[in-house]
Amino acid sequence: MLEQFKIFLSQLSETNATLDYFTDFVKIKSNVRKIAIKLNQLNYLIGKENLKQAIKELYEENPNVFEVLDILIAIRKNKNTKTFNNIGQIVLLETYFTSVERIYEYIIETGLAEIFKNKDITNLVDYVFGIEVGLDTNARKNRGGENMSRTVSLIFDKAKIFYKKEVNHTVFPEIQSLGEDVKRFDFAIKTKKKTYLIETNFYNVSGSKLNETARAYSDIAPKINQYDKYEFVWITDGQGWFSAKNKLEEAYNIIPSLYNLTTLERFIEKIKVEVIVEEW
Repeated sequence: MLEQFKIFLSQLSETNATLDYFTDFVKIKSNVRKIAIKLNQLNYLIGKENLKQAIKELYEENPNVFEVLDILIAIRKNKNTKTFNNIGQIVLLETYFTSVERIYEYIIETGLAEIFKNKDITNLVDYVFGIEVGLDTNARKNRGGENMSRTVSLIFDKAKIFYKKEVNHTVFPEIQSLGEDVKRFDFAIKTKKKTYLIETNFYNVSGSKLNETARAYSDIAPKINQYDKYEFVWITDGQGWFSAKNKLEEAYNIIPSLYNLTTLERFIEKIKVEVIVEEW
């Protein structure tokens, strides 16, 4: 078993990233579009020598325009975001957007004042577009999982495997072992012998999430496999697992059907022999 696991580890892919993995421009454009009018109004402040007077004029015209000031320092709107003010008190960030004095304080202390006065930024819509691209890197981990799901779909499609996606375990009333919380599986495949409930993921980098995932699936697999007509399948890949190989090895010894993208063909051959059911 140890040698088999070593082979499994050696097969893990360096990446599953396609070019659209790196930046989700559709989401970025949508985020910018939602606040573009306010950003365009804030453009009024750019190049103004008397910045406080310009803030006053704009505030009198439309005080709500300053609600988007947080994104200018790359912070997502969150009513619970806190900071120290200039006298050492902890205050909510959004309290800076409630008066001319507070707004001016915010712009001065964040460093935006010099940026505005020197015209280092010429258009806040374009500037925020760039910020959104930067913030979007935080979403790449999720896209890695989505890419894995898409890759597995393509492999199944090429092999002419009938499957259903995003299937709740409640569809199978025989399974009583998972408790009251609804468990959604990435894929489900039914053959004349068994129904396979499948989870997929891909980890490029290390992190606590890997240990949690391995532990969770090690717990789920026996609960499903106790039913003769059901089996849990885990398809995972990515060299992020090198940092959590001990936990992965534990899972490898507990979960009979654990595959990577290299060994997935074995699963496909197995279910083809069992004959896949296309109507259920």
